[in-house]
Amino acid sequence: MIHTSTEHEVLAVVFQVRHFGASQVPELAVLLWQRGLEPHRGAWALPGGRVRTDEDLPSSIRRQLAEKVDVRELAHLEQLAVFSEPNRVPGPRTIASTFLGLVPFPATPELPADTQWHRVSNLPAMAFDHHVMVAHAHTRLAAKMSYTNIGFALAPQQFTLSTLRDIYYATLGYPVDATNLQRVLVRRGVLTPTGTTARSGRSGGRPGALYRFTDDRYRVTDEFAALRPPG
Repeated sequence: MIHTSTEHEVLAVVFQVRHFGASQVPELAVLLWQRGLEPHRGAWALPGGRVRTDEDLPSSIRRQLAEKVDVRELAHLEQLAVFSEPNRVPGPRTIASTFLGLVPFPATPELPADTQWHRVSNLPAMAFDHHVMVAHAHTRLAAKMSYTNIGFALAPQQFTLSTLRDIYYATLGYPVDATNLQRVLVRRGVLTPTGTTARSGRSGGRPGALYRFTDDRYRVTDEFAALRPPG
């Protein structure tokens, strides 16, 4: 198909580590909205839309998130990639710039009726090439968990090591030893003990020490690091 014009859209892959149902194990989730019109009516899509002529890309995606899915506060937002295959969507050629957005655990932003969190491990039928964008963003996030402090944008302000371990597990897709994780992050200056402890749970036991991320701004901590699966 020969295109005579080109449009530009921005799309956000917004992740959060969440509990689903009665499960005690949190999972990585992505925010999707259900299309009400053709093409791909009823399919799930990433929030976003066309870039206005009077706005830059970051301003556009923040506007789209606020207007379409009522998400106004993100702990982290960064531009990720460009998808420019000529026939990726019907109609005029549309180039898409994707953004990675992160919501901390366990925040519960109020969402419109057509918007839901979905397990990244079990995505529904998605519109256009949006499933590829989710997979790409997940891969990039998992890599960044190794060599940056981006975990701050997924974690609560204060947390136990077991909570932090679960967040890394959900994001990476494989177990991480809490003691080793603590040692690595403290050595890099990423993790700081608060000097306080969590409340005891219903089962009792010794309350866990609370930690926080040293910074709430994204930075590279070890550009050659990689948190590898056990074994």
